[in-house]
Amino acid sequence: MTTIDVGIVNYGIGNIRSVEQSILQIGYKPKILSNPNLICNCNKLILPGVGNFSSAKNILDKNGWSKQISDAVLKKRIPILGICLGMQLLAHYGYEGASEYGQDKTKGLGFIGGEIKHLKTMGCKERVPHMGWNSVFWDEKINNTILKGIKSGTDFYFVHSFVYEAENKDEIVAEINYSKNFIAIVSKNNIWGTQFHPEKSSSAGLKLLKNFMEI
Repeated sequence: MTTIDVGIVNYGIGNIRSVEQSILQIGYKPKILSNPNLICNCNKLILPGVGNFSSAKNILDKNGWSKQISDAVLKKRIPILGICLGMQLLAHYGYEGASEYGQDKTKGLGFIGGEIKHLKTMGCKERVPHMGWNSVFWDEKINNTILKGIKSGTDFYFVHSFVYEAENKDEIVAEINYSKNFIAIVSKNNIWGTQFHPEKSSSAGLKLLKNFMEI
């Protein structure tokens, strides 16, 4: 079967077409995946997502996505980029919507240690959801492949009410300040996640996606 440049996981929650168009714009051929069995044919994966953590994880589990994604990422070392809710699903646990399933918190994919908590729980004093452009900061002395050619302080587009609380500070790549500092990018080995939407973040977002595709 033909190898796919990058598979965009289509599990019913996410801005699939915008991501697809952005990947096409930077010169690669994406494929929207509606069958988890196609994941093994992909050189890279993008996991988008907008909405409820627990509902999204339930869909991934129920339809066989979670196992296929885990096998690809952890066993075959296929690079993955989680976007917005897709980033949050990389965590060990999330609290959003857990009570609807009779639990305190919902188990995520568990790729990068941490929990997903509401902005207000984390001490945010600003309006929630956090929506709009916000400057993202990182240490430019550290070689962050996914940020190559992008300057610290560049604005990216955010829409979210929950944020990552990482267990390991070394896996925090970049942060924003929204009354206090919150995580904007996480990374571990072949795994990356952005809280913002690169597909909605103009030229800087396209550059980040191109960096991911060139990893």
